[in-house]
Amino acid sequence: MSEAERLLWSVYRAFNARDIEAAIELMDPEVDWPNAWEGGRVAGRAAVRDYWNRHVHDLEITTHPVGSRGFFDDLDQYHFEKLHHLLRLVAFDGYRGRSVLEVGCGAGVDLARFARGGAAVTGVDLAQSAIELARANFAQQGLQGAFEVADGERLPFPDNCFDLVYAHGVVQYTANPQRLVDECRRVLKPGGEAVFQVYNRVSWLNGLSKLMKVGLEHDDAPVLRKFSSGEFRRLVRGFSEVRIVPERFPVKSRLHGGWKGAVYNGMFVRVFNALPRALVRRFGWHLLAFCRKAGKEDGLPTADRLTRD
Repeated sequence: MSEAERLLWSVYRAFNARDIEAAIELMDPEVDWPNAWEGGRVAGRAAVRDYWNRHVHDLEITTHPVGSRGFFDDLDQYHFEKLHHLLRLVAFDGYRGRSVLEVGCGAGVDLARFARGGAAVTGVDLAQSAIELARANFAQQGLQGAFEVADGERLPFPDNCFDLVYAHGVVQYTANPQRLVDECRRVLKPGGEAVFQVYNRVSWLNGLSKLMKVGLEHDDAPVLRKFSSGEFRRLVRGFSEVRIVPERFPVKSRLHGGWKGAVYNGMFVRVFNALPRALVRRFGWHLLAFCRKAGKEDGLPTADRLTRD
């Protein structure tokens, strides 16, 4: 019997015995019950927090000590090497004098780009270790930013206070994606913009991973969800404007060696990228949503200015 089955059976027995207090204690309010059955895993925010406190994203690509300038430079180079589309799609330098919140900021790699562009930036992350790295990253670059350990599903900010909320690479790992998206919309100013990214279930990488029997990065995380384009659109349906963009097509990898790495880097990347992009665009590994909150148009960047396509 899986962990999920054992827990649900215990809740049923408690209710059947009219022990309501015991049943409520068993039903962890941090669990997103409609989506909790992820391969037999039941995950609350505590489990997600513990995992990300112990894991640094992209740690494998650097030989420099964690927290050193070389470490952060390697993270930035690798991040925008594999996600080069972000430099084309996101106006990192388009928010001078405006307020930007990144939810799930990690080591602050993306947020530093907004800060260098003149934005007033705030970063939150569920993991204390991530916040410490982000603060060190900013301090070493002489950048200003506010950082706080906080849950994206319960943001510690009042309504209507940010011009942009940026949540790249966090929705798929959180215990309750809908709650996180709704919180991001709540703290946006009327007319404000949000950028979300999730993994595409119907994608080249998801299919290749199964074919080659190579695990996805962080596939041992307590929560790891993949979305179809339709599911993602429903997740952000509370916004007045939404544009979904499939991205993240094959680039050469430094993380995989052996014959599988040789086949991937030497043949698959070249062949896939030779195909007409119009035919394969919907199979991008990432789905990005560029969203606008309903409200008065008070001089905020439009959806066309937010992105660089």
